[in-house]
Amino acid sequence: MINIFIENDLGERQALEVPTDMGFNLMEILKAYEYDIQATCGGMALCATCHIEVLEGKEKLPASNDQELDTLDTLPNADSNSRLSCQLRPSDEMNGLVFRLKALQEA
Repeated sequence: MINIFIENDLGERQALEVPTDMGFNLMEILKAYEYDIQATCGGMALCATCHIEVLEGKEKLPASNDQELDTLDTLPNADSNSRLSCQLRPSDEMNGLVFRLKALQEA
C-alpha cells in the first residue's frame, strides 16, 4: 500500500491509501473513493474525463504514451503537469504524490 494525496481548490489535501498489487489504475482508485470521475471511455485514454494535475512528484511517474498525449492535446487547460488518471498504475514510486482533479473544473 502507498499513500497519495488529492488536493482540492482550497489547498486542502486528503490522503488516500492505495493498493499497488491489485492491477487497478488511478482512475479506478479515485472512483472507489467516490470522487466524481466520469470515465466515459472506460479507461481507454479517449475522453479526458479523468484528467488530473500532478502537483508534486511528476518525475516519479512513467512517461505518457502517444494515446494519452493525443487526448491531452485536445484539452484547452492541459499543461506539462497534466495526466489521465486511467493511464497511471499505482506503484511504490508514487508514494506521497499529490494530485488535483482537473476534469471537474473543465465541465
